[in-house]
Amino acid sequence: MKVGLVEKPGSLRVMEREAPKIQKPDDVLIAVKRVGICGSDMHIFHGKNPFATYPRVWGHEFVGEVIEAGAEAGVAVGDHVVAEPISYCGTCYACKQGRGNVCTQLKVLGVHVDGGCQQFVVLPSKQVHKIAADIPWDTACLIEPFTIGAQSCLRGAVRPGDVVLIYGAGTIGLTILQNAKLAGAITIITDLVDDKLAFAASIGADYTINAKNENTYDRVMEITNGMGANVTIDAVCTKQSFEDAVKVTSAAGRVVEMSFNETPSNIAAFELTKKELDVRGSRLQTNRFPTVIDAFNQHQLKLDGFITAIYPISRMEEAFAYVDANGATVRKVLIDMETE
Repeated sequence: MKVGLVEKPGSLRVMEREAPKIQKPDDVLIAVKRVGICGSDMHIFHGKNPFATYPRVWGHEFVGEVIEAGAEAGVAVGDHVVAEPISYCGTCYACKQGRGNVCTQLKVLGVHVDGGCQQFVVLPSKQVHKIAADIPWDTACLIEPFTIGAQSCLRGAVRPGDVVLIYGAGTIGLTILQNAKLAGAITIITDLVDDKLAFAASIGADYTINAKNENTYDRVMEITNGMGANVTIDAVCTKQSFEDAVKVTSAAGRVVEMSFNETPSNIAAFELTKKELDVRGSRLQTNRFPTVIDAFNQHQLKLDGFITAIYPISRMEEAFAYVDANGATVRKVLIDMETE
């Protein structure tokens, strides 16, 4: 079978490997159909992911068809499935709190262990979720990114009527937007690119702010009559965006930070205490697949226009180069594992 490999930072290769086989009664053998290129995959390619080891089969966003299942797998041959890319110990403190996404023994497909850019994958059934067969493969590959948006809304405790401010109208910002809308929130989204903001408006953003042309704080205060955003989710992930998020959030509000930025921020304790803010990190997802899959199965999301380009695995290097060259406007680039 063909696999897509990051041999070392800056080096991609398509190579042949022996296809995996089922070993355990809960194993599932999947014929991979599509793999999405995520920003974290680009970081691995560029050697900027501190968790990645090499060589590594990349890819944590992937979907496929079950071609063999163990006796205890709970899925059947022919089922369409999406992979949950994280595994966890189940016994550490985080796991016992139902937060395996920050398990002390966390492993992520395509980062710590080989991922989905291979024609066949074996996974334990707990990492395999059945989806409706009428969802196109291209669309289904968006499920995993939408779980990231769902997690940030969970961490922000987004409720009906909340004003949610989202920094960044990239792919993850757009998934946050739609999850917040499903929760009944009023949404504001910022970016520096008008085309990205126009797309955000087309899929439901109530307000858009081009932060290059407008002062975000002033505009949010205008929209909210001086209250501020009840939930601010930082998908821009810079030192400045985190600091700004704390300032613009309302009293009793929640700030959700998604960054792995290691630069210290200049936030005075007074800023947190005077408004009694909750500041919460959001990483990966925990138990969000069922909720997001239900939204996909029920066609509750606006997904047209999310897929920017699709490449066969033989053109994998070209696909990564395309993302590098068009990062400001790319929403999702896919690798088609069925086409050579």
